[in-house]
Amino acid sequence: MWEYLAKRVATLVPTLVFVSMLIFGLQQLLPGDPAQILAGEDQDPTVVAYLRAKLHLDEPLPVRYGYWVAGVLKGDLGESLRTQQPVLELVVQKLPVTLELAALAMAIALVIGIPAGIVSAVGRGTAWDYAANLFALWGLSTPNFWLGILMILLFSVQLGWLPASGYVSPFEDLGTNLRAMIMPAFVLGNAIAAVLMRHTRSAMLQVLSADYVRTARAKGLDEKTVVLKHALRNALTPIITLGALELGTLLSGAVLTEQVFTIPGFGKLIIDSVFNRDYLVVQGVVLVTATAYMTLNLLADLAYFAVNPRLRH
Repeated sequence: MWEYLAKRVATLVPTLVFVSMLIFGLQQLLPGDPAQILAGEDQDPTVVAYLRAKLHLDEPLPVRYGYWVAGVLKGDLGESLRTQQPVLELVVQKLPVTLELAALAMAIALVIGIPAGIVSAVGRGTAWDYAANLFALWGLSTPNFWLGILMILLFSVQLGWLPASGYVSPFEDLGTNLRAMIMPAFVLGNAIAAVLMRHTRSAMLQVLSADYVRTARAKGLDEKTVVLKHALRNALTPIITLGALELGTLLSGAVLTEQVFTIPGFGKLIIDSVFNRDYLVVQGVVLVTATAYMTLNLLADLAYFAVNPRLRH
């Protein structure tokens, strides 16, 4: 196990280097000159030249990449071109918002998706199976922004139960925070729950037909023990993989959902930075997201050993 972990960690370093090169290179393809944007409407040539020298925009691309990587290794992601605020400070401000939204969405997805998949697999061909598949089809085919707008119209405009948009820190008012986050979390969790349900059903159907499950039933074990202890534990591997991938996607920022509900998370930060040509913010946020994504995949690999002892050997 430890040898495998060491190999996986070793692969993260070249992967991160490649990702950083990709992020920096693609960022340069965006139209617009940051120096001209910062110079204002007059765009005085002297000011533009000064800004280009200050931001190293007058140097070759590899040199600029070297400056950026050197800063990243020191924990300095640069400064926002618009607000002059350190990018790391912006990340620290926005990351808790996205983490909370992602955690709530994943909790909703797990609570709905996995039980629905188990019920569908155990009751294959029954009304429960058809109902679970209908739910999965609805979740996969419903656009997040459309569902979000409908929920705002129903629960905010018509019933007045929940706020239509905005964000309040849980440290300021936990109740108001949960009321503001429940709708966007459900919108995101609904789609993930549908995917989890389909994968859980498929994995459970495969495991339930295995020899060791038939042996467990032949020994007289009750159906609940057979399904939850013997079948589900062996079916968790693909579910863990999918959960890690979906959580990584959520951490990258649910752009449309955050825009609809005006949630000040990573997705909204990236959109605003792209429109403002704030290149360093985009680079910093995408790099942090890529690092989190790879870390989640590593944790998923470690979780395999916990749910399947055979992999330890």
